[in-house]
Amino acid sequence: MFGSDLLAMDSPICVGIIGGGQLGKMIAHEASRMSLKVIILDPTVGCPASRIADEQIVADFKDENAIMKLAEKCDVLTYEIELANSVALQKLEARRFPVRPAPETLRIIQNKHRQKVFLQDHRIAVPQFELVRSEEHLSELCHKFGFPAILKACEDSYDGKGNFLITSKNKVHEAYQYFGGRECMLEKFVPFTKEISIMVARNPTGQIEAFPAAENIHKYGILDTTIVPARISRKVELRAKKVAEKTMGVLHGAGIFGIEMFVTKKGEVLVNEIAPRPHNSGHYTNEACSVSQFEQHLRAVLDLPLSKPELLSPAVMVNILGAENSNGPYAVRGLMRLLGVPGIKLYIYGKKTSKPRRKLGHIVATGRTLKEANARATKARKAVEIVPMEGGE
Repeated sequence: MFGSDLLAMDSPICVGIIGGGQLGKMIAHEASRMSLKVIILDPTVGCPASRIADEQIVADFKDENAIMKLAEKCDVLTYEIELANSVALQKLEARRFPVRPAPETLRIIQNKHRQKVFLQDHRIAVPQFELVRSEEHLSELCHKFGFPAILKACEDSYDGKGNFLITSKNKVHEAYQYFGGRECMLEKFVPFTKEISIMVARNPTGQIEAFPAAENIHKYGILDTTIVPARISRKVELRAKKVAEKTMGVLHGAGIFGIEMFVTKKGEVLVNEIAPRPHNSGHYTNEACSVSQFEQHLRAVLDLPLSKPELLSPAVMVNILGAENSNGPYAVRGLMRLLGVPGIKLYIYGKKTSKPRRKLGHIVATGRTLKEANARATKARKAVEIVPMEGGE
């Protein structure tokens, strides 16, 4: 079945995806193009991926019974969200059911402290960090690391929601109270010159292929813009690719991973966080690369040969986020102006409601030069507006 030349039309391979958000939707789109069957598990009826998938199981990401039901219907399981139940997936793996990336990989990455310890143990450079035992201990660590320092919730945090930047001694108590007793770690602030990421895939056979380095700009802890190629030296890019490929090697991951990194003034590369799935910063690959991150992910989980990614043109990706006053039904305004910009591809995820800074879609602009792609992305973004509709709060 896997790693085979045969693709039977009367009994297509079925891929189960835990999570039905925009990433699941785009995986399902690529799977559909290859005549693969897709079943998703997601608690939201009518989630983005449900419009493309063959079937949806409506259940929580951690629902063990639902995960077992999904496995019964599929040939392989993957996930597009780190909230999947790693314990249930480990039970499936023990029965030799293919789960990719591996449940142990997910377990390591689900906890930021565990993730950092793993990387450090494998001699992969990361910012200085330490688990926080108490408010007094946090104060001691802040004195040790200096200000600013970043307090991070170890689990169930994304898009900056689990981070608190401690800028002075007066903020220590507020930061500690902010997480309400959740397990946290303190991380030394890295005065980086660039934030970059590399999408890198590995199949069970052991083949590893990395995409070009992408430069990322965040606002309020959420990815705002991705620029490719990253504005870094060739030496730094090669160093970052080496780090990304080493990370995949030690994790024994199967699938595509987003490796987020800091570049320091000295040109050092430190791993910030790992996403064991397609990533927001890899969306540019659909338009600007010889293979998309979503097809590469499917190749990896099915143990097919990976494509060697080639950058076909410079690209800039910008996110479309929910407005601060948008909390409910919404519409996207400005399509006439936006689609009048050359070199633009628009993605609207199909989420039924908007929330402040919620990812609702994205735009990818390509051009003959990075300057041209950036100008097009800027013009397209200015054309778009998220408009609250009647019935919203």
